[in-house]
Amino acid sequence: MSRPTTTRPDRRARWRTVAATLAVVVATTVTGGGVGTARAHGGSPANPVPVVTRAALDPALVAGRGADVRFLEQEAEHARTDGTPIGPDRTPYTLTSEASGRRAVSLAPGQYVEFTLPAATNAVTVRYSIPDAPTGGGITAPLDVSVDRRPVRTMTLTSQYAWLYNQYPFTNDPTADLLHPDWWITECSCVPAETTPAPVVAKPFRPHHFYDEQRLRLDRTYPAGSVLRLTVPRRSVAAWTVIDLLDSELVGPPRIVPVAANVLAFGADPTGRRDSAAAIDRAVAVAHRTKLPVYLPPGTYQVNRHIVVDDVTILGAGNWYTVVKGREVALDTPAPDGSVHTGVGFYGRPAAEGGSRNVHLSGFAVEGDVRERIDTDQVNGVGGALSHSSIDGLHLRHTKVGLWFDGPMTDVRVTNTIIVDQIADGLNLHTGVTNSVVRNNFVRNTGDDALAMWSEKVGNAGNTIDRNTVQSPVLANGIALYGGTDNTVSGNLVADPVREGSAIQVGARFGAEPFTGHLSIRDNTTVRAGTYELNWKIGLGAIWFYALDRSIDADIRVVGDHYLDSTYNAVMLVSEWAVKDRYSITNVRFSDLRVDGTGTSVVSARTAGSAAFANVDARHVGAVGVNNCGSFHFTPAGSEFGLTDLGGNDGGWLAPWQLPNTITCDDRPPVVPPPPPSAW
Repeated sequence: MSRPTTTRPDRRARWRTVAATLAVVVATTVTGGGVGTARAHGGSPANPVPVVTRAALDPALVAGRGADVRFLEQEAEHARTDGTPIGPDRTPYTLTSEASGRRAVSLAPGQYVEFTLPAATNAVTVRYSIPDAPTGGGITAPLDVSVDRRPVRTMTLTSQYAWLYNQYPFTNDPTADLLHPDWWITECSCVPAETTPAPVVAKPFRPHHFYDEQRLRLDRTYPAGSVLRLTVPRRSVAAWTVIDLLDSELVGPPRIVPVAANVLAFGADPTGRRDSAAAIDRAVAVAHRTKLPVYLPPGTYQVNRHIVVDDVTILGAGNWYTVVKGREVALDTPAPDGSVHTGVGFYGRPAAEGGSRNVHLSGFAVEGDVRERIDTDQVNGVGGALSHSSIDGLHLRHTKVGLWFDGPMTDVRVTNTIIVDQIADGLNLHTGVTNSVVRNNFVRNTGDDALAMWSEKVGNAGNTIDRNTVQSPVLANGIALYGGTDNTVSGNLVADPVREGSAIQVGARFGAEPFTGHLSIRDNTTVRAGTYELNWKIGLGAIWFYALDRSIDADIRVVGDHYLDSTYNAVMLVSEWAVKDRYSITNVRFSDLRVDGTGTSVVSARTAGSAAFANVDARHVGAVGVNNCGSFHFTPAGSEFGLTDLGGNDGGWLAPWQLPNTITCDDRPPVVPPPPPSAW
């Protein structure tokens, strides 16, 4: 969400400085050194068999879940390298915690990592991190790309869109003092304004958002078995370059639309040297009158403001070929909505003005220039109110939020879209969005909730978030639901949330309307989920229910989910301490779940209420199966939270003596890391 994750002061602890972060890269959690491969399966050292993963897992473990994408993922830790593998580590504010699978490879100048291509490839995406400038703002550094020892191109990496610091809403300045000196600081367990003198925190304070990614079309198509090498030149100014993964892809030819309002005919510049916003506006106006689509041929089009769309179709040649790219521009005076900047984006009219209808955007990339988080700014890739509309096959990068819809509005479909490297959310259905679908999208490296439904003021209803993949949200949750009626979350794959959230959250918070009707959460897979909540100093669940503003008592069914390698609990139900005697969580039913590995418990209950369980199988549980604290009154009658055994719960995690409400409260049980997930 593009706002604080709580209304309380920021309270985080244990975090490392940048120096310690860099030490992680070059010294700690090293799993190997010298030339070699990490867990490459088969093949020879000279040409290992490629290890293809999904969310750093064996694809067989997540078959049928998550987005069906065109690219193949290869983690750097499985590739051949003379660099230094790093990780695993899930401690926030470290390079390893934000890496896919919590592992990566660090390269010094002159070192390489190389990948054996698993299929014919003509385009790749590299996810990487390089250092910030000493005073912030980022640096650039080269990375040589070769295939079968034949030079292809030198990429120019940048950290200009990475490296945030300090307290919410963060800063690009590593030398900044505390943004909120009156907030609780967990590093010293105090409120600075109440101490004399105020506590001193190490600078830079709480570095994060380390990674970025870059796409490259190769000079030709290379067959399976070719070896693509990434080498840091010895001349590089970057002291280290961390390579997280490589996505390889076979991109088809560009789409041609001969009968259309071609933006070139209206003066658009495909070289990106001149601003094309006015030319695109003219094409949109003509297309609106003639009912033709707008066509954006291959090229890069400079656009530094919103393109307002209504009753129009805009088609690109494909998101590898057509790029709409712009700078963030400071406004002379703030806009009525509070924006102090504008930037590239396709926007429907505001709902208060009637919104837009019948807008269809397809087959192009939107690349912004957002480097700081200003929540009032409308600098999103797609925004406004778009009813009876579709967004398909876009690639959204370096905007504040990939897609932020402000309703009331109905029937928008977001499909087959890639959303990466956002400062805040990936997608948010906000305020009265109904009967809409978010399906088969890929989201990685968001600065807040990756996919969210926020029923602020007006409830969202009848929406579905289905078959999406979410990787490495740096802050908050993979999928977050804040109120609403009759919504569904199904078939998603969520991996590696980093801090202050988890894979899936059901939250009565942020002033959202209540949950009513039914909520269906089914057939999702989470992996390495559940972060350490520093406000409470406890671990969260892979899925967690949070009653902060009101009770949660809708008909909620969680069916068929798989929770793999949960850092703490698989399931958590919790109320804020200040309202624990006012609000409860009831009427939640869990069935047909698989829990493969928890650092602590299968279920952690820290609220009044109840839940029922049927056919929940668990193994490799680190502590007691049920950690039942209720609302912490520890009455002679037992916990204020009751569990119902509906049968078929295997693995010994739900023992008869725990039912219905035995107090088994261990406030902070020790964490026992489980083994890696495996076939059930």
